This record gives sequence, C-alpha cells and structure tokens, in this order.
Amino acid sequence: MKARISLYHKAEQELYKLDRSVKAQFFDFCHRFREDPDHPGLDLKPLKGDGRIFRAKINTSYRALMAKTGIGPDGKAGWLVIAVRHRKHVYEELSVAVNRVSGEIEFVDLSVVGDSALRRAGVQLTPAEPEPGQEPAPVPAPAPPVAAEAPPLLADYTVDDLRKLGVAEQLIDLALVVTDSAELDQLVEGAPLLSKDILYGLAAGMSFDEVRREITKPVELADKPDPEDLTAALARTIVTTVDDDLREAIEEGDFRAWKIYLHPTQAKLVKRHYNGPARVSGGPGTGKTIVALHRVRHLAQQLPPGHSKPILLTTFTKNLTTDLRSRLASLLEPELLARVDIAHIDQLAARILGENTAPGRAKQRVYDSVALDELRQLLAELDDHRFEAEFLFEEWEQVILGQSIPTRSAYFQARRAGRGKSLTRPERAHIWKLIEQFTARMDKRGIETWGQAAERAARYEVERATKIESRRAHKNDVDGKDLIHRDDSSGMRYLGYRYRHIVVDEAQDLRPAHWKMLRAMADPGLPNDLFITGDTHQRIYDHQVALGSVGVHIRGRASRLTLSYRTTKEILAQALRVVDPKNPDLKVTYDNLDDGTDNLAGYRSVLHGPTPTFTPYNSWDDELTGLAALLNTWKQELSTDANGNARDVRGRIAVCVADRDMVSRTMYYLETQAKITCAELTKDGPKGDGDIHVGTMHRFKGLEYQRLAIIGATDGIVPRTAVIDRYRTDDPTRYERELRKARSLLFVAATRARDALSISWHGVPSPFLPVSR
Repeated sequence: MKARISLYHKAEQELYKLDRSVKAQFFDFCHRFREDPDHPGLDLKPLKGDGRIFRAKINTSYRALMAKTGIGPDGKAGWLVIAVRHRKHVYEELSVAVNRVSGEIEFVDLSVVGDSALRRAGVQLTPAEPEPGQEPAPVPAPAPPVAAEAPPLLADYTVDDLRKLGVAEQLIDLALVVTDSAELDQLVEGAPLLSKDILYGLAAGMSFDEVRREITKPVELADKPDPEDLTAALARTIVTTVDDDLREAIEEGDFRAWKIYLHPTQAKLVKRHYNGPARVSGGPGTGKTIVALHRVRHLAQQLPPGHSKPILLTTFTKNLTTDLRSRLASLLEPELLARVDIAHIDQLAARILGENTAPGRAKQRVYDSVALDELRQLLAELDDHRFEAEFLFEEWEQVILGQSIPTRSAYFQARRAGRGKSLTRPERAHIWKLIEQFTARMDKRGIETWGQAAERAARYEVERATKIESRRAHKNDVDGKDLIHRDDSSGMRYLGYRYRHIVVDEAQDLRPAHWKMLRAMADPGLPNDLFITGDTHQRIYDHQVALGSVGVHIRGRASRLTLSYRTTKEILAQALRVVDPKNPDLKVTYDNLDDGTDNLAGYRSVLHGPTPTFTPYNSWDDELTGLAALLNTWKQELSTDANGNARDVRGRIAVCVADRDMVSRTMYYLETQAKITCAELTKDGPKGDGDIHVGTMHRFKGLEYQRLAIIGATDGIVPRTAVIDRYRTDDPTRYERELRKARSLLFVAATRARDALSISWHGVPSPFLPVSR
C-alpha cells in the first residue's frame, strides 16, 4: 500500500538545521517511503517504549521518527514525520500522544532535558540503536529519584494543576523538579508548544487562572478528545505536506518559514467565526501580522469559486504592503491569492477619489510638510501670531478632518479630547476662519494632504453605503418588483459593498477617516466583516481614534496575544523599559483602540538569546567605525549555516537611524569607507540588493530582522528635543503625547530584532535608554 506523508512542525524546524546533503536524502527517503513503506531498505521498526512511534532509515546515520495516522480517503496509509534525528539521539523513551486539552498530536523528546532534572525525576534514557558491533543495551531498571539541592521553580503547583492546564503527561513530573530557568529552558526545548507556553507563563509569575485564561482556554476543545485517535488529532494539528514547495522552503532556510509560522494558540483566532468586527492586540513579536495573514488565507479558502476580489488586506504604509504581499504569496496558491486585494490605506482612498473625480479635476496629494509651509506663509501674509502654524495644522487634522466637521457651528460643539490647550468660542471662530482661508489657498493650487484625501474618500464611500442600504430598504418595501426600472434610471444596477471581508494590520496608525471608509466598504450586516490587528504601544503617528465612534464595534470580540515568538527575553526586557519605565513620576498610558486603556502586563517571550549591547562613543565618526566592525562580524557569523554551507545574508541584518539625513550619511560611510553594500528602506521596500538594509525608525515598522543595530540614539536626537521642548510649559498635554510617540518609535525599532540587538550613541545617551546618563 502506498503512503501519504505529512511533516510535524518540530520536524520541519529540525530539517532547516541539517546539512544540505541530509535534506536531499530526506526527500529521497520520502519518495521511496510513499511508494512502499515496507521496503526492507527503509528498516521500518516500532520503538520499544512507545509502539506508536516507528523509526525508519534515511541514510546510515539519520532516522525519521514517524507515527501512523490512519487510512485517508484516497486509500493511502497516513504517516506523520515527527522528528528527524541522528541515530545516536534516538531513544526508546520518545513518545507521541493526543493532548487532553487541545486534542492535537504532541511529540515529547526527553533527550534534550538536562541530566540533573532527569535524575531527580528518576528517568533514565535508553538508546534505540546500539553502536555498530555492540549488543543492544539491556533495559535499565528505573532509577531512584534524586533529591534536589534547591527548591523547585514551580513549587506552588501540583501534578493536577499542570494536567488541567494541558502540560504533556510525560513532562509533568520533570517540570515539577526543575530548580532554575536554565533547567526549564532545557526541558521545554523539546516540549510541545502548548506545554512550553504554559511552563514559561507559570515560571514568569502568571497565576494558574491567568495561564488558563490566556494560554489554555484559546486552544481548549469543547469536547474531550479521544487519546487514542491519532487520525482525528492530525486534523487538529498544524502539519505540512511533503512536496516540492516544502523542499524549496527548507533549502531557503528557517528565516522565511519563521516569518509565516502560525502558533496553535493563534490558530484558534484565525479560524474563529465572528458575528461582527474583531480585534487582536498584542506586543511586538506576538504574531499579530501572522494571525492577519492566516486569517486572509482562512477566509480565501472559504470563498465560493469565482474571479472577484471579495477580500481586502490593508495596512498603513506602502512598504508594509509589499512585505504582506510577499508573505501571503508563501501561504496561498496563486488562484486564491488572485482573490485578495492587497493595498495600503492611502492607495484605497486614491482609488475612491479617482472614481468620483472628473477627468482633469484631480488634485495633487502632498505631504503634510508642504501643506504646513502653505499655512505658515498664510499666517505671515496675514501677520497673524495668535496661534502657531503647527497647532493650527494639528487642530485641522485631528479635530476638523478627524471628526469630518462640515460647519463652523459644528466646530463650536466638537470635542477636543487630548488636544491639551482649551479654546474659547471666539478662539474657535478665529481658527475656523484661518482654516477656511488655508484650505481655499490649497484648492487654488490644486493640492491636498493625504488627510484631506482620506476624509473626502470616506465621505464618498459613506454616501455609497447609504445608497446600498436605501436600495435594500426599497427592495424590501416592494418585494423587488420594480428594481429593474429603478436600477436602469439610477445607475445602481451593480451597486454593492466592495468587500465581503476586510483584514487590517498595524491598525493603530489609521486615521478616523480611514476607519469610516473601511466600515463603509464591507456589509455591517454580515459576519466576519472586519478583522483588525494592532498595538497602540507601537503607534508612531498622531492618529488616535475610538473605534466605536466610527461605527466599528468590537465589544466582546477582542483578543490579546501575550507571548512573543520573535523577540528574545533579553531584547524584550530592555525594550519594555523604553515604553514602561519604572519611574513612578513618568505616567505613560496607552489606549486600546477604543474607550479603554491598554498595557503590556503578562507580555513575555519564549525565546532566549544574547543580551542587547549598549555602546557609547565619543563622536559620530567613532560610532560609524564601530558599526562597520560590528556588521562585518555579523555578516561573517551569518554567512554559513551550522554545517558550514554558504548562506545569503541579504535581508537578515539592518541598521536603524532617526532620520533621512542619518540614513544618507550612514550608507555613504558603509559603502565608500567600509566597503559594505547597503539597500535603503523606502516606502516601496528595500531599494537595491545590498547586504545591509538601512532606514529610519518609521521605515522599520512591521519589518523583522535577525540582527539589528540602532545607531545615533543620542540625547537631542532620540527624542528630537529641539522640536518638542517648546511644548513643555505651553502645552503639557502635547508634550506628553510627543514623548509617548518618540518612546513608541524607539520601542518599535528595538523589537524588530529576532536574535541580536545593538544600540549605540555618541555623547549623552537618549533618556529613553535603560542606561546610566
């Protein structure tokens, strides 16, 4: 009987780390196994410890550990590859089981657990294969438990506690005897993901109830799973079919796969049915973007046949859209990818304006800096010094455009929450008159800001949605009898909502007008209409909005991710001190994209890595010299894999600076003096194919790198005190808001690193850095 092979995610991760020749032999093995699993050359044998696990020979040194998963509808025997190991590391104590909480297949490997913990638990490992020329080792008698010299790390918990939470049965006794974090790290290295998350959460100080609510509950089945039914468990487990696409991904290395990997606790959010808009929040690296991408995939797979694009995936900037498109292409087949409209939010607004603007009447959209210069020029011509141009511009952007205020009388009644300085009625009247003159000046030049464009697009789209609902109401009134005449005369024959589903990533930076536009693009009467991911701790623009105020009601459909799968504990600990300083005089608060507040309580990492380095320099030139030396070291370390095979370093290392001028100076030095090739991060993504990506902190939003250097983190630069200090006394609320934005910007930059982070400065360090000044 022929076989069908799937790959357990832990086995897939192990394959990435193997020598290229072993990878090739593994795929040859899979081909032979699919044709005839019982071929003598494969030497398929069950382990003595757990008879459901079989070992099969890949070559003379490596073994595939496999489990039967039943006969599929195609009549082929199903096999799951759960590990790929050197024969020296195959032990009889390996086991496979169905988790009592999630119902997923779990593979437990005790060979990576520290010897001290094994001895204390009375566990002794038995090699499954003897060395050539040796007799098989006799089955050892159970070793007596050894008393611990220090109290257990999880002394407050019992066997029953860990069992209820979902820790794998084979790990419970061991988990209760580990005495420090180093032993715990060894224990969870080979543990199932759910067990790893639970044990790390408890060790980090989360209570039993918190772990159950945030980790266990999201993956818990309504009905208790059958512990013997591996076939049903396989359907609940994330596996990969062994095919040519998998071969290509594994040859490319683990960095690509890591950028699209979905954790089981996230999978529940992806597949959940929502009766309205839903929001997923969480700190950097918790997988919000991954969840958004897999949500798109899930929705696309549910679509009926067709050629339309009923799904929209959108985000705030163009370069983030480029990254999302690339990642989604790794998840979706071309025919399904073609059913998804991927566009950044300003691109959507431009489309709508194009549909509603007569030829030759389109306005040129300009950056805010251009419009601000126009406002300054107007004030100078009027010799008006009552308000600064910056204050007026923000009042226009955040209050008038933000709330779509059409008249002066409406402006008199408008709320100005968070604006700091209060205004009298005469002051509002004067501001309204100045704004009218300013916008007339812009109209005369045929230009508008992106904020104006968003507000106009939102009005057009809301009008369109109103027509759709009016048409529906009319149809209900007349039972559809005169719709043909009505449609012919009104031009509404094909009028309908643009999208069935909308997925928004990096939602915290969208303007109120953007939300009004998006709300009007999808039918609010249908389920699964809006799926939103974001983190207000990473808001780096002044666009704050309560979703309920723009018709996006998420109450009861909000979820929070707390485990970081990208940023190491060491990087996370330092980054958190940027946005959550322990100084009680610094009251830093963040909203939750609605009327409440958000925090990073319980936010933690499951990864370990080197401690971030903080390096002072006497001058900018010295800092650039140190940067070049660091980059050369990193390039050398990443240029080969663990087996000595050459590896492309492009896109793995980046340098982050505060502004465009520093980008230019950094790239010039690296390319001309240090002979290191660079690619600048632009709004369209990396420009060029240089080894090192260089960009401003804003450009790093939503991106990920294995190693990252932040340079020029100097007081006066981070934050730009020349810009914000003028608000310290005149507008304290604005001052605090600017400081919070600057903190968020550094927080975003620092958490772009996966494995290593270096931060340097010349002169006095930034007050945001967790270092002595």
